[in-house]
Amino acid sequence: MVDHLANTEINSQRIAAVENCFGASGQPLALPGRVLLGEGILTKECRKKPKPRIFFLFNDILVYGSIVINKRKYNSQHIIPLEDVTLETLPDTLQMKNRWMIKTSKKSFVVSAASLTERKEWISHLEECIRHLLTKTGRQPSTEHAAPWIPDKATDICMRCTQTKFSTLTRRHHCRKCGFVVCADCSRQRFLMPRLSPKPLRVCNLCYRQLLAEKKKEAEADLRQTEPICSAIQGYEPSSGDDSDKSDDDKADRWPPDTEFYTSQVSWSSFHS
Repeated sequence: MVDHLANTEINSQRIAAVENCFGASGQPLALPGRVLLGEGILTKECRKKPKPRIFFLFNDILVYGSIVINKRKYNSQHIIPLEDVTLETLPDTLQMKNRWMIKTSKKSFVVSAASLTERKEWISHLEECIRHLLTKTGRQPSTEHAAPWIPDKATDICMRCTQTKFSTLTRRHHCRKCGFVVCADCSRQRFLMPRLSPKPLRVCNLCYRQLLAEKKKEAEADLRQTEPICSAIQGYEPSSGDDSDKSDDDKADRWPPDTEFYTSQVSWSSFHS
């Protein structure tokens, strides 16, 4: 299908129609060899509540955005290279059915389809495009993915200290490393994660300590590699490389950092029992 539609007039018209719907706020989508394979409305699990989003599947990218007027106007365009995508089917919840997760190195999120058949079709087409791209480029499937954000309504208390209750005055925050919903006291630290952003991002205290430990190990490994060279230089004394961790101590953690919320069969309410 891709070879048949590539560089045809009908394909160009379809892509131009999508560009027109996004208007000046969207990026140009037409490229030589790019084919629009399908489109549809999926429900995306957002921070506040699930919301409908329009999705367009191309042979090399996945594009989605907010619906202003269906078939006429969309905004908040997002473009995801399919080479960076990994899919994971998820069990149904009381609120959402036919769910699966779209995981990438920069952002991971959950979507649901209107029917089981629709979910199977989406996943099948996505996986076929991903396999084709990876075969073409010789790349390996991505293994590092951003953590999906736990929805705000999933918990009324901080998921780290388990003491602070959220209210109109006590805001919810999200750790960019684990995706947990945390209070301000449990997420005062910032850490630079170039894979996600060029600026330091909010992380919870536990993830901050883990990230510091990983950074220290990397620094020590680099130092061991340079020591043979440095020892050959007379008078050279490498620094110790010690790095103190002055982050605040967390209270007892109710949930370990490797808890897989989206793959477990446990309901949200069980986390507060």
